[in-house]
Amino acid sequence: MQFEIEKDFTFEAAHYFDHDDANDVFKRVHGHSFAGRVTIIGDPQDDKGWIRDLWKIETIIKEHVVSKLDHTLLNDVEGLSAPALEQIALWAFERLEDHLPGLSCVEISRPSCGERARYVKS
Repeated sequence: MQFEIEKDFTFEAAHYFDHDDANDVFKRVHGHSFAGRVTIIGDPQDDKGWIRDLWKIETIIKEHVVSKLDHTLLNDVEGLSAPALEQIALWAFERLEDHLPGLSCVEISRPSCGERARYVKS
């Protein structure tokens, strides 16, 4: 019997795009309120009835993602020199995968813009 659980998180950060076809507005440093979501798939533990303790998941996300991205210039974060939503989702997934067994997806969004990207483990 498998379940999916999800945990949301947020962070504030700035970025810019310097590729040739970037709009002039986006070439300038600008910031967003980002939202994220991790999805974990698994069987519930017999003794607890849950896949994993959501509080522990929150702690892992804060340690490995939020503390590295919150109030930063994303372009300066190692591995995020081109910080599009897709790249942030992949970056977060790579930092969480070893710590969250059953991790299947990381979604990063900019709610005020109505934009999101998901990295789904294949």
